[in-house]
Amino acid sequence: MATSDAPISIGSVSLIVNDLVKVRDFYKDALGLNVLTSSKTESTLGQGDTVLLKLNEDKQARQYPREAGLFHTAFLLPDRASLGSWLIHVDSTGVELDGAADHLVSEALYLTDPEGNGIEVYADRDRSQWSMTAGKIKMATNQLDLVELASAANENWDGMPDRSVIGHVHLQVGNVGGADAFYRDKLGFEHTAGSDRLGFYGSGGYHHHIGCNTWHSRGSTHKPSDAAGISEFELRLTRPLFDVGEMVDPWGLNVRLSHAA
Repeated sequence: MATSDAPISIGSVSLIVNDLVKVRDFYKDALGLNVLTSSKTESTLGQGDTVLLKLNEDKQARQYPREAGLFHTAFLLPDRASLGSWLIHVDSTGVELDGAADHLVSEALYLTDPEGNGIEVYADRDRSQWSMTAGKIKMATNQLDLVELASAANENWDGMPDRSVIGHVHLQVGNVGGADAFYRDKLGFEHTAGSDRLGFYGSGGYHHHIGCNTWHSRGSTHKPSDAAGISEFELRLTRPLFDVGEMVDPWGLNVRLSHAA
């Protein structure tokens, strides 16, 4: 089952940015997203005609790195060959990676957009290779062989490939207990892994659609009203689990519920 076939999956992510053109062009050039619509203050980008990212410009918005907000938006590519192709592409652009990891269930590359919003680009391993420990999906953060990953590329990068989606959204939150209460207990995600400072929540057996950590934001009570960064993300429902509309998480982040096409 692909993550988009789960009862709940991620649709799009909305970001407030200071410099729309600079951030829009970064996602177009570095990540290969298509610019679907654009005006002086708003742009939408995606794969094909599917919207994955919405950008809204507010030149007065501020960065609050130690408050609740976005840790990273994770773009899931359809296979390892695509990830290898993207690795070669991003190296050619001169954009530096922040890190890389073998998470057992996936292989992931990390970077940051021009305004400090975290990004993960990753490919899942086949579910037959996932394993369980103590009733949870086994994950780790191991060293990733970038040379070997690049050798898996089978074609030149030509933009984000078909079937690419936002696989998960990883958030900074004030406490994991509040994340459990909202994402697990209220929205019905399964708690797939975690600790007292990290919670992963997935649907349909996926390793996680939502991640929540307190590494930089422990004790945060609310996302500041003038904050740049994430303002909303969309959950797509393949089953009528909830009425469509908006919910607000414990830190004031809008979660928009919609029916999957």
